[in-house]
Amino acid sequence: MKKVWIMAEQGLYNCSGRHRAGIVLLVTLVLLVVLSTLVYTLSSRVSAQRHRDQYIIDYSQARYSCDSAVKYALASLEDLEPVLISRPNVPDFSDLFAMSEVDYQELLAQYAAEAGYVDSNEDESLSSFSDLVSSLEDDDVNDSNDISEANDYDPLASVKIPGPYGPPWPFVTEPIEFELGSATVRIEIEDENAKYPLGWALLADAQIKREAQVGFEIFCEWMGMDRGDIDSLEEQLKEIGAIKPFKLDFKTISRTVRTTSSAPSRTSSSGTTRSRRTPLTRISRKTISPAAQIAEQTAFFARLFHSSMIDTEILARPSVVSESRDESALKYMGTWSSMKVNINTAPRHVLEAAFIFGGDAEKIADEIIRQRRIKPFEDMDELRRSLFGYSDSIRKCEKYITLTSRFFTIRVTAVSGVARASSIIAITKDGKKVQRVAVMNI
Repeated sequence: MKKVWIMAEQGLYNCSGRHRAGIVLLVTLVLLVVLSTLVYTLSSRVSAQRHRDQYIIDYSQARYSCDSAVKYALASLEDLEPVLISRPNVPDFSDLFAMSEVDYQELLAQYAAEAGYVDSNEDESLSSFSDLVSSLEDDDVNDSNDISEANDYDPLASVKIPGPYGPPWPFVTEPIEFELGSATVRIEIEDENAKYPLGWALLADAQIKREAQVGFEIFCEWMGMDRGDIDSLEEQLKEIGAIKPFKLDFKTISRTVRTTSSAPSRTSSSGTTRSRRTPLTRISRKTISPAAQIAEQTAFFARLFHSSMIDTEILARPSVVSESRDESALKYMGTWSSMKVNINTAPRHVLEAAFIFGGDAEKIADEIIRQRRIKPFEDMDELRRSLFGYSDSIRKCEKYITLTSRFFTIRVTAVSGVARASSIIAITKDGKKVQRVAVMNI
């Protein structure tokens, strides 16, 4: 009996010991999990804080570089004189926006062969590829001894269809890239008079309202937008037009201006002289020139067109799916309140929208595109003489068109590390006189 009790006590002791060991092991595992979680959380927070601090540093550098580049670009604009070039043997840029990617690549290949980039007599594409790589080697392939890089190199990526000024449309000059501190800066200058003025869709004149609507719809349909998107944009523009109408004709006007100033007056009370100031209101007439009114309207609508009242996602939606091209309605639309279209630099659908106000839009656009490739039009008289059969339609459209661009945008982008800063400046240029219209920082 005693032996049985001893064995029972030993069993209970062994069970109790194993139980305590299991509890210790469980507590240890829990502590390890808690410690691991704390370490992971702490390291994640430290890493996130480090990334935030680095981003702030990068963005500060990018913003500083962007602002410095803006000052440089504005200072350089006085000496910028855009010159139109003759392009008789070059594919015209006017219809590139409507080409599918396959047609676009075929056009590039044909242009490359005709321009001497490739040997058009070669049957094998591999030979043309090697010829083109060889011909562009100095400009675009950095290491000619690296065969793998040459095999990965796309020769047609270096072939660009010239625009009216030489660089691809809508650039006025070749984009400039340079290093500024730790940031890479890119400056692009675009011709705003080559784009469809969004303000035309807000014209309230009953005599041209129908034509303005048709021109806007022609532009949108060319860009592949469906009826629902067009109706949605027209509703948004209607709300903007209710705020203020968009005008093309301006005359000198006078406005009543009230100015308030304080005039001193002296009062005497009980032999003591005190001074106090009483408000004095003056009413005067101020004359405002057409140029000042245009500048005021431009700045006003530039703000509205870049506000939440316009759904830019619809406009920025790609009209052509491509990795090498950026085609969308927003690219061809002037959202800075420009008023006229330069017939020497506008693509086909913008020309058709401009000449819809006079009729024969398609035929006039065809003739302009054909003739300006050889020699840009210098004045309105030359345009009327060259297209004599459409002189009446051209006369009706004169206030919508121009032959020299005066409205430009400067896009400055600075990248430092993972941070990016951008500024877009809309300016008007008349000779060496440069006037800033609006600025948007991103």
